[in-house]
Amino acid sequence: MEHQLWITDIVNRAFAGPANAILNCLRVPAKDPSHPWTNWMVCEILVVLLMVVLFARRLSVQTPGKFQHMVELTYEFVHASAEEVVGQAGARYLPFFSTIFLFILLMNLIGLIPGFESPTMHPMVPLGLAVAAFAFYHYAGIRAHGFGYIKQFLGPFWWLAGLMLPIELISHLARPLSLTVRLFANMFAGYQVYSTFVTLTKIIIPVIFIGLHFFVSFLQAYIFMLLAMVYVGGAVAKEE
Repeated sequence: MEHQLWITDIVNRAFAGPANAILNCLRVPAKDPSHPWTNWMVCEILVVLLMVVLFARRLSVQTPGKFQHMVELTYEFVHASAEEVVGQAGARYLPFFSTIFLFILLMNLIGLIPGFESPTMHPMVPLGLAVAAFAFYHYAGIRAHGFGYIKQFLGPFWWLAGLMLPIELISHLARPLSLTVRLFANMFAGYQVYSTFVTLTKIIIPVIFIGLHFFVSFLQAYIFMLLAMVYVGGAVAKEE
């Protein structure tokens, strides 16, 4: 059994019963009924609650604070990226792009806090995010083109459809795997390097690796969001 964080132990003591009831209904019982909650589940839920608390705050036009300035900078950053990658239609999908960027970034960074772990270094979390991105860009494509969206899988000429369809299907099905492995592998490796050097060294060197971990966390969140934008842009693009 994995080493339980202090907060995971508290959640298991308080909510083991409801978790076991849900898992039993889904016919996937916990390996250890006394500890159905895992570290990545608890930390992921904690990040969700943190985002709800942070972004439920009212913003002020007259007296913007530091937090509002950070929100505005994030919005401008995501908006500019969406317009550059998706085009003018990118603004329509800003809620999804912003949410997935901030969600991944905060999950990556929570591992820097002593007593917590980054949920993204567990494969189930990147997989869930990848499936969400996969479903969303197909939804965006169907919404933009209707049933004509399927033409993107058939190639430019009808006589190539038999060849292009399996190639396109394999390509699209490989995308969630690619997103999952990229985020999981980078965060797992980054955390191992960070934790090893923090354990072995003192004061100055850990600061360097904390900065490196912060950079990797931001970069991986941005790459995931950027790839989601590319997929959405391809799905909603119109033929010239």
